[in-house]
Amino acid sequence: MKQGPLPSVDSPDDMTGPTDAPVCGPLPARVGVSGAAPDEPLGVVAVGPAGAERRAVLATLLELDPVMLTVPAGSWLVVRDAKVPTRAAFVPGYRQPHSYGADRDAAGPALARPPRRVELSVPQPLLRHFTLVDVPDTATLGVSGTRVLLEAAGRAGALLFVIAADQAFTAVELNLLAEVAPTSVEVVFAVTPGAAGWAPLADGTATTEGAGASVPPVGGAETEVDAVAVTVEAHRAALLAAVPALAGARWFPVDGADTAADLRRALVGWASREGLQRASVDPPVLPGQQGRVAVAADPGGWSERLDRHARSCSQRIRQHLALELANIHLRAVQEIVFGVGCAGLPDLLDREMAALSLLATAQCDQAVRGIMTDVASQVLGAPPAEGVRRRIAAAVQYGLADHRPGHELDKVLLITSTAGVAELTGLEAIDAAASYPVASRDEVLPPIAVALSGGCWQQWRTPGNGDHSAARAWSQRAVREVELGLSREISRRFEVIRLSLGVVLSDAVDHGILLA
Repeated sequence: MKQGPLPSVDSPDDMTGPTDAPVCGPLPARVGVSGAAPDEPLGVVAVGPAGAERRAVLATLLELDPVMLTVPAGSWLVVRDAKVPTRAAFVPGYRQPHSYGADRDAAGPALARPPRRVELSVPQPLLRHFTLVDVPDTATLGVSGTRVLLEAAGRAGALLFVIAADQAFTAVELNLLAEVAPTSVEVVFAVTPGAAGWAPLADGTATTEGAGASVPPVGGAETEVDAVAVTVEAHRAALLAAVPALAGARWFPVDGADTAADLRRALVGWASREGLQRASVDPPVLPGQQGRVAVAADPGGWSERLDRHARSCSQRIRQHLALELANIHLRAVQEIVFGVGCAGLPDLLDREMAALSLLATAQCDQAVRGIMTDVASQVLGAPPAEGVRRRIAAAVQYGLADHRPGHELDKVLLITSTAGVAELTGLEAIDAAASYPVASRDEVLPPIAVALSGGCWQQWRTPGNGDHSAARAWSQRAVREVELGLSREISRRFEVIRLSLGVVLSDAVDHGILLA
């Protein structure tokens, strides 16, 4: 096997002088559950194995035809409240969504690749409380898809796990739930009838794989209500044997509109509590948001400190992403040789690029916050209050346009069928590449977005195009081009941050007060 892409070697200029690396903090090594911002819209992310009738449960909650919730394989579904029903597919590589009818018989657009998400807007009172998000089946998520799911669940606030009476939790699902359990995400379970109704598993038990918990089969004299209760309790006991931290999670049997009413009330109750909690986190007026802020009498060599931090953080992030891309290449080779084969390569790489985009964005956001706080503390003589930090961030963001003529930071890196990387600029292009969109961002830099173009699907899903050696060589070139493109993009971002933040703080030093 050919060696995967190696971490980029930085220029000698990046390796000179003190690095002051701790200002970046411990950069996140992977995407996971993160806390939601106070202004983040509430959402419920639905997930579960195939065959659990998850779509039917969501359709019952929304009082819609299940056909309305159909999306292409691998795409996310985001359902919102609106007066006028609409449905649109957001596809990486396009700035505008592809619209199609919101009725059950409307045919979807002919697309070269699956959309990252489909947004359905319908007039539904339940959606006034939260957005409902349906993700692909757990067996198809893979490592990267699970990371994207965890990030979305952390921002949304709630996770609805749907499982059938005759199904068992897999190891992948238990690991997913174990990662969510210690966080603030609300976890709710819905159990649906299996192929034989509310009967237990075929071997007479209802248990998780490897969990070691079981319940005897329900006797013939038991009533239907007893069968439901026993089945739900068996699933719960088996889950708690593996993930005891979810003892407080609520369970609901769902079999029609009547039984879904309790689940609907529970979700609305959570949304009410969560909405009040988020609203109380961010006060109306932050400390330091208004008024003059004096500068330290002797700010010292803050400019040199800013230069060192910008170079150091840029270097660290490029090295982190290079190592992650090397792991992605290995997973791509495994998919080609031991998985679906060449036909599964586009799906896997696109999921990997979605997770990589979130990771790179989180690392840049954290590093920029660290740089601004550290250098501003030296200039002001004390760590800036939250209101002051936001004023500086707004001024830096406003000044970015002056330092990037012809080099837009809001761009999407698209892997082409020739294993190259094309660029598409515009915030709309970034939004089209998101599985779960961001309503607003308080960060200085726009998100980083990487995706596959439709030509990659057309190339590797063509019948007869199953050359494993060619696919491995193509994936290696594509990953290497992504590494080079990201390296240039990261360097450019921290350079404009250095210039823009330098102007803001230089004005503050010259005038003796912060003008932001």
